Amino acid sequence: MNVLELTLKNLLQTPTAERSAKQSNSTRNTVRLHSSQNRKFDLLRPLKQRLDRIQVGNPKSARLLCKLIPAQCPFAREIKLFGKVWFRIPPLCKINPLYEQLMSLRFRALCYLVEECGEESSAYG
Repeated sequence: MNVLELTLKNLLQTPTAERSAKQSNSTRNTVRLHSSQNRKFDLLRPLKQRLDRIQVGNPKSARLLCKLIPAQCPFAREIKLFGKVWFRIPPLCKINPLYEQLMSLRFRALCYLVEECGEESSAYG
């Protein structure tokens, strides 16, 4: 059974009053969640929004973005001495507050190169 069939089956089996009560509860939770997020002051919000608004429309800039923004975190390292691993430095990319925006920008550039320019994506890692 695929997802569509399962969803339709659940919708048909659930009474209408119960469904509307669930929807109104989820709406209240969503509104509460968004209002608490708006109270938080984010100093980097303008920069994040600016990165999200960047449109990739030039093959040269798309290639540059794909080369400058690494596909994997470059900070994860294993420190070895005499063939033995002494300690590991974990990937720090998730700590970066702009991580999601940069990965999204790289993805848009890569999609532009593949879809519009017909280039192979494996060349960019």
